[in-house]
Amino acid sequence: MLRILVVLALLLAKPVVAQDRAFVLQAPATLVETGFLKHLLPRFSLKTGIRISVSAQTGDARLGDDGTPVFQQGDTVWRFASSGDADANVFEAWLLSDVGKRTIEAYAPNGNALFSSDVTETVVIATVASSGDLALGEETSLTQCGRCHVVNETNRMNAIGSTPSFALMRTFPDWQARFETFFMLRPHAAFTQVIDVTEPFPEHLPSPIVPIEVTVEEVEAITAYVGSIAPANLGSPIQIQ
Repeated sequence: MLRILVVLALLLAKPVVAQDRAFVLQAPATLVETGFLKHLLPRFSLKTGIRISVSAQTGDARLGDDGTPVFQQGDTVWRFASSGDADANVFEAWLLSDVGKRTIEAYAPNGNALFSSDVTETVVIATVASSGDLALGEETSLTQCGRCHVVNETNRMNAIGSTPSFALMRTFPDWQARFETFFMLRPHAAFTQVIDVTEPFPEHLPSPIVPIEVTVEEVEAITAYVGSIAPANLGSPIQIQ
């Protein structure tokens, strides 16, 4: 973002010399054939004085599937990658500016907008079904994790209030990865041993509390049990007036 702001500042501060400023943009035929670039590039050149030639083979910059996300076409996110050409960097900054975004959104042949400047990407984390023993998972969770966490209603009054409950952690997008590797995450690594997996505590760094000792089977069972818990209902976001 800082680089983009600097580029825009330099663009506004210096006089435009159109005949000295140009670069070649590599773009695939599928994008060129939409007519979008014939809408986009002349408007950029009119604003900045930088001419852009389009090539299907090579260029100083390219639109494709790698680089900075700049616009979206249906389910396809188009990305911009530059070899470092100064004028290409100005184009990237313009695409991400408010003016560039409005220009992208304005391309609507027959009244249908084909491209969007919203390139927010949703990260989908797959949840793999666990075959762990649910009964064992609940028992181990209450015995080992219930010292600090609320596992379910049976230990609600015995846990530490400052630690997140299992139901709350179940709302985390990466809950499964967290539970499968909890023994490696802070602060658990300091006092947790997985039999035949983790190294013994160093003699000069003993566990600060009575150690938690579990087997691989019990870790799998805990994860399976958490997967069976309904995520906590966190309600609607707070509206600040």
